[in-house]
Amino acid sequence: MNKIKELFKIQYPIIQGGMIWASGWKLASAVSNAGGLGLIGAGSMYPEVLREHIQKCKKATQRPFGVNIPMLYPDLDQIINIILEENVKIVFTSAGNPKTYTAFLKEKGVTVVHVVSSLKFALKAQDAGVDAVVVEGFEAGGHNGRDETTTLTLIPMVRGQVHIPVIAAGGIATGAAMYAVMALGADGVQIGSRFVASEEASSHDLFKQKIVAAKEGDTQLTLKELAPVRLLKNKFYQDVQELYGRGTTVDELKELLGRGRAKKGMFEGDLVEGELEIGQVSGLIHDIKPVSEIVENLVSSFQETKERMYQIEI
Repeated sequence: MNKIKELFKIQYPIIQGGMIWASGWKLASAVSNAGGLGLIGAGSMYPEVLREHIQKCKKATQRPFGVNIPMLYPDLDQIINIILEENVKIVFTSAGNPKTYTAFLKEKGVTVVHVVSSLKFALKAQDAGVDAVVVEGFEAGGHNGRDETTTLTLIPMVRGQVHIPVIAAGGIATGAAMYAVMALGADGVQIGSRFVASEEASSHDLFKQKIVAAKEGDTQLTLKELAPVRLLKNKFYQDVQELYGRGTTVDELKELLGRGRAKKGMFEGDLVEGELEIGQVSGLIHDIKPVSEIVENLVSSFQETKERMYQIEI
């Protein structure tokens, strides 16, 4: 039995990342209905907006779904209370200390998963008592690690030293990539960028088209002094690079970033001044599809890869 399927009671060991400005109730419920685990991204929601999305997701799917909470955001106590009041039983935490809420949530019967970008933090998450870890290589979009360790390097490192289930993330948009990371020891996958380019994602259509148009080298990991993010290269990205070229300070980076920069780009569709967070794998995404087709393609190409690998001899 697959550990991730068993842990979440889902059909396929495929988790949808809780990406900000993309992961509303429509995306989460569609992924859950397709056999994976959908996550509502709380990072871009005020507490009562999150409640609304949870309630709508409950009506749209009878299958398990969860909430992703970036722990560097405000209103954490309110968000946790809403999750408990709405009886959500799966929580993914990220961008913070897993000890903060893990024990409390588990006492309330919640399954807790923490997102990490290094072996060191995977071990800390395990010590904190989480039920599984998402291990994310630096290919990923959004909030990222500072060490630039790739997914194919990180997964076997973590697998060799933790005993809890491991979910691979970063650079996974195909069934072949899913097969590769599971061959290296992952029990399942978390996929973000491929689901951003779906019909059900709440991100702006212009941003989705920008993802489809992206090619190799069109993204870059930056802003490590604040919170590392992988961005599509646009005017805002170039403005950031100009600051670095002059020998910038943290305060100057904060001033340039300002407030609502990610919302402006990914939700409102400002491709010039907005922050456009996406993974390297955007170079492999060539269309915008319904979630059901994306999941179906992942599963079928995984099986095709599995059959092909059986025929290879060394």
